[in-house]
Amino acid sequence: MNTIFKRTKILATLGPSTATPEKINELMEAGANGFRFNFSHGDYEERLDQIKWVREASAKLERPVAVLQDLQGPKIRLGALNNNRHDVKKGDEIILDYAAEHNGNVLPVQYNLAEKVKVDEPIYLFDGKVRTTVVSIESKTAIKLRVENDGFLMSKKGINLPDTDFGGDILTEKDLADIEFGATQDYDFVALSFVQSEDDINNLRQILAGYGSSAQIIAKVETKAAIRPETLEAIVRASDGVMVARGDLAVEAGAEVVPIVQRQIITLCRKYGKLSIVATQMLASMVDSPEPTRAEVSDVATATVQGADTVMLSDETANGSYPVEAVSAMRKTILYTQENWPVMLAEHMPVAKDESKRNAIARAAVTIAEEAGATTIIAETKSGATAANIAKMRPSLPICVVTSSPRAAQQLALTFATRSFIRPDGEKAGLNLARELQAKKYFGNDGSMIAVIVSGRQPGLIGGTDTVRVRVVE
Repeated sequence: MNTIFKRTKILATLGPSTATPEKINELMEAGANGFRFNFSHGDYEERLDQIKWVREASAKLERPVAVLQDLQGPKIRLGALNNNRHDVKKGDEIILDYAAEHNGNVLPVQYNLAEKVKVDEPIYLFDGKVRTTVVSIESKTAIKLRVENDGFLMSKKGINLPDTDFGGDILTEKDLADIEFGATQDYDFVALSFVQSEDDINNLRQILAGYGSSAQIIAKVETKAAIRPETLEAIVRASDGVMVARGDLAVEAGAEVVPIVQRQIITLCRKYGKLSIVATQMLASMVDSPEPTRAEVSDVATATVQGADTVMLSDETANGSYPVEAVSAMRKTILYTQENWPVMLAEHMPVAKDESKRNAIARAAVTIAEEAGATTIIAETKSGATAANIAKMRPSLPICVVTSSPRAAQQLALTFATRSFIRPDGEKAGLNLARELQAKKYFGNDGSMIAVIVSGRQPGLIGGTDTVRVRVVE
């Protein structure tokens, strides 16, 4: 068995195009390492079927796979418009009213903006296509806007408020119900939309703990408030991972800031050993085309070179005509890039003081493995922290994880260069895995295999990693 590891992983969104057992299996075989469930759409019955199909495909292929619950958050939208459309011209004044229906220049909105916005704040309608400014607060439920450019609006299209402070009120009633439902299911991650500060992460963590959920939290960075330097670092530290949600971020902060923010987030995630996910329109043309554009291939390759843990497909796999082809194209790009160009090292990456011991062990393991010509690094771990710390050093060889925790194995499915194997805890768990891989010729090696094994003296003890060994397996 000659296994080629992608170091950067693929997260595919499930939707109408892929919500069958057969398609999920095809996506995994094509290279998907995880699946995103977008809770802006669909119902709980659909989710129950989909997560069952994902776990069945995972068991069939003997490969742990991650499942991410993506909360809708305060994604504010217009209500239903007459004839599904309303034309506007520069200088027009329109009213958004939470308590009204479409009537002339009064348009319905699915959120009471009068409680949040202030005069002179910008509001971008139809996902940024129509730009407006708040003129006045008309009532307890209505605000008046001045239109800044010609265009048209359509029913249920998104609204962005880049300068509005929601005061930590980013979990809607729908989100809270979805969190309660998700806590009863086998979700590995919960993605929190429109994060503005680390307080939003801490609040969700308390809610999840109250339900007994072991899901990790992914902060979606898509607001102007979140990318302030001190705020962004605090968000990374508070979360378990960060998604660069480039669509809304481009609307709220400007498209020109997105490439720099993407690099900043990947660097900070590597500094603190957190998961980094690059998302939105990575292969957007493949919604309708069987081949990506050169610009899209370059986008995926850039994220790979920067050292992103994961790249994500949205409409390409949820609604597109070529979902499996999109995963395959992304996999081919990642593999070619990683074999022909090294991951960009974070220059002078500082070490977090509270992780200095873990960093030292992880750095030593990677250095020894590279210099000894090892085939793989094997990490014994209970929580996944040991593997995550090795991965943040971005080794050029695969990290094979042996763990007794299915949850840790599934969560590590999105971590850079990592492949997990669920096995019982034991003093020789790492060595036994090395022998198993060698016997199966997992890396296509006919001779001996050199494995660098990272472990602790007390198997299964969280935080007990303290040993690096080199083993030659015949």
